Amino acid sequence: LTRRVTFAAAHRYRRPEWDDATNARAFGACAHPNFHGHSYRCDVTVTGDVDPETGFVADLGVLDAVLASEVRERFDHRNLNLDVPEFADGRLVPSGENLARHIHARITDVLAARGSRARVIRVTVAEDETLSATYEPD
Repeated sequence: LTRRVTFAAAHRYRRPEWDDATNARAFGACAHPNFHGHSYRCDVTVTGDVDPETGFVADLGVLDAVLASEVRERFDHRNLNLDVPEFADGRLVPSGENLARHIHARITDVLAARGSRARVIRVTVAEDETLSATYEPD
């Protein structure tokens, strides 16, 4: 079962221990100091046993609530570097790859805490139609 959630956010790629020239060489235009934005698309795929009574792998109400709190509300209309502590300077670079891994971890933890037996097997974060990153745990 795959559910999509969208959000708009700004970010830039930067390592604070590197000078501006090194950041520019490593990250190109994505290192500009004034940030840039994307209309992100995040697809979350879960699997598990199909409930014989409901026919569902996951309760969509629970999944939607988790995606709303852990993705849309955390990231929508935010500056990832400034508003999301995990992506602050010196922490995770807010790449698609790191976003997908981070979202996977958060959703997995919250679903488990809510008693869901659904397992998150894939998170894909797309910045636009030409670039996406997918995380699938081992």
